[in-house]
Amino acid sequence: MTSAIKSAAVIAKRLAAHGVERVFALCGGHIMQIWMALADEGIEIVDVRDERSAVYMAHAAAAVSGKLGVALVTAGPGVTNAVTGIANAHMSRIPVLIVSGVPPMPQENRGALQDMSHIEIVRSITRYARTVHHAHAVPRELDAAIAAAQGFAGELGPSFIDFPVDVQRDLVPSALVTGPGSVVAARPLSEAPSQALDEAAALISNSERVLVIAGRGANPAAQALSRFLDVSQSAYLDTGETKGMIPDSHGSTIAAARGLAMKQADLVITIGRKLDFQLAFGSPAVFKDARFLRISDVAAELLDNRPGDVNLLGGVATALEGLSDRLAASGLAASRQWLGQMRAEHESRAKRLDASLAAAPEDALGRIHPNRLLSEIRQRLDPDAVLIADGGDFLSFARVALNSRTYLDPGPLGCIGLATPFALGAAKAAPGRQVVAVTGDGAFGFSAMEIDTVVRQKAPVMIVISNNGSWAIEVRDQMESFGKVVGTELQTADYAAMARAFGMKAWRVARHAEIGPALDEAFAVLEAGEPVLIDALTSPDAASSDSKSGLAWVPKYQALEAWDIAERDWLGVPD
Repeated sequence: MTSAIKSAAVIAKRLAAHGVERVFALCGGHIMQIWMALADEGIEIVDVRDERSAVYMAHAAAAVSGKLGVALVTAGPGVTNAVTGIANAHMSRIPVLIVSGVPPMPQENRGALQDMSHIEIVRSITRYARTVHHAHAVPRELDAAIAAAQGFAGELGPSFIDFPVDVQRDLVPSALVTGPGSVVAARPLSEAPSQALDEAAALISNSERVLVIAGRGANPAAQALSRFLDVSQSAYLDTGETKGMIPDSHGSTIAAARGLAMKQADLVITIGRKLDFQLAFGSPAVFKDARFLRISDVAAELLDNRPGDVNLLGGVATALEGLSDRLAASGLAASRQWLGQMRAEHESRAKRLDASLAAAPEDALGRIHPNRLLSEIRQRLDPDAVLIADGGDFLSFARVALNSRTYLDPGPLGCIGLATPFALGAAKAAPGRQVVAVTGDGAFGFSAMEIDTVVRQKAPVMIVISNNGSWAIEVRDQMESFGKVVGTELQTADYAAMARAFGMKAWRVARHAEIGPALDEAFAVLEAGEPVLIDALTSPDAASSDSKSGLAWVPKYQALEAWDIAERDWLGVPD
């Protein structure tokens, strides 16, 4: 008689075969068969306090490691809780697999406990969404879900798969588990045609002010990108998707001159990056008469808003190497005057920023300026750290002040509230690296209970809270637009005391002079392998760049007020 294996065990073994070492999860009866099979297979289960956090942790682990992240959530409210995390991975194009369960098939559509169609809920925000109704389909459908998440059919992103409880208990013939194609091969990548590479190289050679903007698709190609920047003598801007991949010491980095470079460039090269609201949708109102070269391994990153004058579809590293070879052989001048000008402007602005951070004053009540807090963190942050920045107003301060080799933030969805889960997921994926998360107090509250998970998991992370007792960017918008504050003020709760209640070492600081000593103690504890939290009482009066830019009041045509004015002028529409 042919041997067989229980479906739940097949799921666990299949995940292990794909290199999955841990799953972020919250228990429930509809997934208990899978839960116990994972434990039997030796896959670590990181049990969390909210399903949204499970997906956030899987997201961060995938982003840091470059591997598949996996979350396991129970039926009904377990899935609906997870939806925000799934949507965030969808918008950020992160390979995450979400596994769930549903009631046994004989109870389907009879009003069973937690009986609902998960697939209809998640279909629009996943690369794959399916309920597996037969045990024989378990191996192939799980492989299909993993392949879809890893971008085999297009963009990387989340996949969702669920299994009725009775299917989890059913047997799968061994031949279906160990037969040909039992493990998905590496993601296949095409190569951009030689003629298109020639056209792109000519476009670069004939341009004088070349600006490279990198996104998600450039992350696996850091070495090739660095060489391309050297050979092409292009200016370089990172985004939240690639912050830290090319170090600030590189001669092409001009982050502090971002707005000026976007206006002056005559050729803009996007690499694995959509032209979304953060890049003015590629509008001529901002980029003027610049031509565009779009490079990506998925067509969606070539066609959004503004297709390129030349488009290269294929493996990003291969395309960049092909361009570098052609440019090196063409005798392109060793330097471009514009890059030198932009780099000098960047260095001048960066120097002024350093000074302003360190000199940021306390407010009239003696409360800490966010920039002073960030300046003290910056002095102690390991260049190889995993840095997470979260919040609304505070994110704007942190995005400018801090940098590291790996950077994560709420992404294009603006999905605040993920600092603590992201930190734990990153720590699991990158043991030995310093993990620091900085967050506003409002954002911290979304997933504050995951402090319990951090302590139970003994995850060595630092959480720094800018506690100004408000949704500051909205408070400022309300006062300026409506003349009063409604429902946007919080209390300056003692988050350090909360952390201590869960067994975490924590410090509460209220003055500039207290920041350095507290951080020194906290970093020493972190270095010893324990989690820590800093609760800093910051001034709600400090205005971030985002609060001044118009982002909060949502202009009609562009995300930022200055861009919106330029767009209106370009379109010829009234104010």
